[in-house]
Amino acid sequence: MKIMIFTEGTILGPKNHFSLYSHQNYIPVGCCVEKIRGWESQGAEIRYLTSRKSEKQVAGIQTLLEKYEFPEGRLYHREKRQKYGDVIEEILPDILIEDDCRSIGGKWQWCITQVRSELRAQMKSIVVREFKGIDHLPDGLDDLERYNRIKGENLK
Repeated sequence: MKIMIFTEGTILGPKNHFSLYSHQNYIPVGCCVEKIRGWESQGAEIRYLTSRKSEKQVAGIQTLLEKYEFPEGRLYHREKRQKYGDVIEEILPDILIEDDCRSIGGKWQWCITQVRSELRAQMKSIVVREFKGIDHLPDGLDDLERYNRIKGENLK
């Protein structure tokens, strides 16, 4: 099972409101590192997706993932003229976990909304509250798949 997790806003967030735009200073949200480690230990392949585009910015997010000992997994980003949907369609994760983008406009900013409907139907989407983390998601992969089927229905 391949799980793709959006980084900023989902598993990384600001220490306080003053550092909202200082992505290089983001910290893990809640117990996300342990949660992701648990999924990995059950056989999940972890992939990360960042909003950052420049090499320097992407490297900064990679540094945070390493600093806070997130499970290994490739960090993806958009190239020039790419949309999030393009990246996700290349990877085709089984489960996509992202935040609700409340601070930047909501649903129309979600990555899953940029994925073609025929491909979207093949993946499970879980949208969590921005900067609130993933601690509430199930620990078990089977339960995570079931959670997704129930919670993701409104995205189609």
